[in-house]
Amino acid sequence: MANGKKYDVYGIGNALVDMEFEVETEFLKEAGIEKGLMTLVDENRQHEIVNTLHGIQHKRSCGGSAANTMIAVSQFGGKSFYSCKVAHDEVGDFYFKDLLENGVETNLKKEKLEAGITGKCIVLITPDADRTMNTFLGITQNFSVSELVEENIKLSNYLYMEGYLVASPTGKTAAVKAREVAEAHGVKTAITFSDVNMVHYFKDGLSEMMGNGVDLLFCNEAEALAFTQAKTIQEASKELRKIAKKFAVTLGPKGAFVFDGEKEIFVVTTPVEAVDTNGAGDLFAGAFLYAINSGKTMAEAGKLGCMASSQLVTQFGARLRREQALEIKSRAF
Repeated sequence: MANGKKYDVYGIGNALVDMEFEVETEFLKEAGIEKGLMTLVDENRQHEIVNTLHGIQHKRSCGGSAANTMIAVSQFGGKSFYSCKVAHDEVGDFYFKDLLENGVETNLKKEKLEAGITGKCIVLITPDADRTMNTFLGITQNFSVSELVEENIKLSNYLYMEGYLVASPTGKTAAVKAREVAEAHGVKTAITFSDVNMVHYFKDGLSEMMGNGVDLLFCNEAEALAFTQAKTIQEASKELRKIAKKFAVTLGPKGAFVFDGEKEIFVVTTPVEAVDTNGAGDLFAGAFLYAINSGKTMAEAGKLGCMASSQLVTQFGARLRREQALEIKSRAF
C-alpha cells in the first residue's frame, strides 16, 4: 500500500461456524426462540434446537460478524487481518482453513490451537427472509488481549471492532486495548453495534469500547434508535455525531443513511426479492470499508455496500462468492 500500511482493515470478533437452516416461523414459536434476534445459548440448548430442526440445511461457513466483514474486504480486493479464537477440534480446523481460503490473514496458527469447543451459530431463516440466531460461543468467549497482534494493528488503516465482543469481559477488554493501540499509532477506529440486544443490555460496555469516540460507526436503524433513544434517524444522527466522526446506518430495503463528517447522505437501493438477510450488515460494512480504503467517497462506499447487500439477500448464506463481489464492484465504480 502506498501509505506504507500492510492491511486495509484489522478486525477483531467472535469466531463462529455458521450453520444455516430454512425453517417455518411456527418452528420458532414452538421452540421458544425469540424471532429476529441473536440469543446466546449453552451447548446443550444448541444441541436441543438442532435435534428438533426439520428445516433445510445449507452449507456451513466460517462466520461471526467481523469475520464476514473481513472476508468481504478481501473479496472486493482489499487486504484484511482477523484476530479471533477457535479450538483444536474439527470445527476449528475447518474455520482456520476457510478463513485462509478467503484471503484473510489471521493470528490463528494450526499447531497452537487450544483444546476446547469452537463456537457455533445456528442461523434460522424464516420465509420472510428474517434471520434468527442462537449462538454457543464456546472458546471464543475467552477471546482476550492474547489474541491481538499489536504490530499488525499498527500496520493497518483501520481497526474494526465487533460489538458482540461486549458480552464477554475478556473480549471487551481486548477491544478497548486494541482501540488504544490503534489511537496511539494513528490507525482509524471503526465499530459495529452488531445487534439491538447488545445495545439494550450492554450500552455502557459499547461506550467503553468506543472510548472518546470512533472514526466510523456501523449500525442498523433499530440499533441507532435504541442507542440514542431517538424517534427518527435524523434525530439519532445528531446524537451519533457525539460518539463517531462518521457513520453509516443501514435501513434494510430502504438503503442506507450515511454521515460523512459534514453532510447527511441517503443511499437508495434497488428493490429485490429477499430470501435471507443473514450477513447483509456485515457485507455492507466490508464493502464500505474496502471502498473508503480505495479512495472512494462515503457516498460511493454506501452505494457499493447497498449493491452488495441487495445481491446477498437474494441468495442463502452470509457471504457472496468472490466473482460476485468483483462483478458488483465493476458496476459500482
